[in-house]
Amino acid sequence: MFQLGKTIVSEDIIEKDFVCNLNACKGACCIEGEAGAPVTEEEVAILQEIYPKVKPFLRPEGIAAIEQQGTHIKTELDELETPLVDGKECAYVTFTDRGIASCGIEDAFNAGTIDFRKPISCHLYPVRVQDYSEFAAINYHRWPICDDACSLGKELKVPVYKFVKTALIRKFGENWYAELEKVASEM
Repeated sequence: MFQLGKTIVSEDIIEKDFVCNLNACKGACCIEGEAGAPVTEEEVAILQEIYPKVKPFLRPEGIAAIEQQGTHIKTELDELETPLVDGKECAYVTFTDRGIASCGIEDAFNAGTIDFRKPISCHLYPVRVQDYSEFAAINYHRWPICDDACSLGKELKVPVYKFVKTALIRKFGENWYAELEKVASEM
């Protein structure tokens, strides 16, 4: 672990390799698991505001889940997440004609309909950020459904922090990322 400003960063994000391999996993991270994607308080307001523009990009099942549960849910532990369809996939998930999961929010963003890409937790994956009162912990989340992404990352020699560069800059800024690159080059 090392410190960058008010963040404590796991060396795994520099030492481990990762490149999403959607042809292999089919976007399983949007489908598997027991919970929706974590969202922030700020993102809750954004999701509520953009939902009418995102709705045309969603599947009927997703629309039904959102209209029943809301654009987000609060868990028993007071955590904010995206709602799920029948306790399974994220309500915002869409599928390509090849059966690969996509994100209706990001589809709307890519179409130029909205200027919000997707929740930062999704954009950062496989990096997870845990906020504490004095600092944020930045860790690499290893999940067996991403084994093909690890293999592809190793083959292409792309460390996790480079794979999620845009998301890390979105979350922590250009200067923070430049400091991270310095640490990486020294390791």
